[in-house]
Amino acid sequence: AADLVINSMEKTIGEKVVTYDFARLMDGATEVKCSEFGQALIANM
Repeated sequence: AADLVINSMEKTIGEKVVTYDFARLMDGATEVKCSEFGQALIANM
């Protein structure tokens, strides 16, 4: 289960779908709300 979560996080962040705190540090990132980030994590599982 832990590997599933970690892989999902790596994929989501790799797609540059991130919350404000990461988006301000990344070029070309798509800034989303925390709830939207959670949905992206679930979608990438």
